[in-house]
Amino acid sequence: MKTKPVITFIVEWLKTYAENAKVNGFVVGVSGGVDSAVTSTLCAMTGLEVMCLEMPIHQAERHVTRAQEHIDQLKEKYSNVQSTRVDLTPVFESFKSEITLEGNTSTVDMALANSRARLRMTSLYYYAGLLGRLVAGTGNKVEDFGVGFYTKYGDGGVDLSPIADLMKSEVYALGNALEIPESILKAAPSDGLFGDARSDEDQIGASYPELEWAMDAVKAGKTPVDFEGRERVVFEIYKRYNSANKHKMNPIPVCEIPDNLKH
Repeated sequence: MKTKPVITFIVEWLKTYAENAKVNGFVVGVSGGVDSAVTSTLCAMTGLEVMCLEMPIHQAERHVTRAQEHIDQLKEKYSNVQSTRVDLTPVFESFKSEITLEGNTSTVDMALANSRARLRMTSLYYYAGLLGRLVAGTGNKVEDFGVGFYTKYGDGGVDLSPIADLMKSEVYALGNALEIPESILKAAPSDGLFGDARSDEDQIGASYPELEWAMDAVKAGKTPVDFEGRERVVFEIYKRYNSANKHKMNPIPVCEIPDNLKH
């Protein structure tokens, strides 16, 4: 990948999109991970106004520290970057007090994790509306179009996606070129939705390099019988997630009424 030309291309794409939409900048949720760090930096490079939001909900301390380090670095380098911290922990706890928490533990935990993501989406859109800006998504290609590893109407609820055509390895390449803090580049990817330090790999059962390999294998027309051992396990993990999460990646189905029933 031609890293520097790709960076220039994305920055110009962001700037043109914002100008055509007649908005004055972007709002980005910064989590302490490489995807949000790269996205917020690319937005900052447009010269348009950028609001970085930290939105902790019982967040692991290491995530908070990395996010703050990146935001401080970004504000030092770009005068068009602002930041604010919205502590959503009390909101989340209030929400929990009003709903039923009965049922299978893992199902409840997942529903609550997705609720965290949707509270963050609501906060991002509040500031976007307040400031007249667009919400920039931070999903990469593996997450958004491979395994669907995001929350529908949570971190999947955005106005535009600047890095969604980049594999995770390509996002890291941009991160290195953009001089993202080393602490972020070396950290294990995590969605931070469970209030602990579990990684994406812990949840999915495969690493991003493995998932990229599987994504390419599917594109090449391979099937499980073409592999054995760990490769077959990873391939089947990828296929399982890709199939189960199609409802996120495909357009929302619309019940189209036949003309003869409408007239």
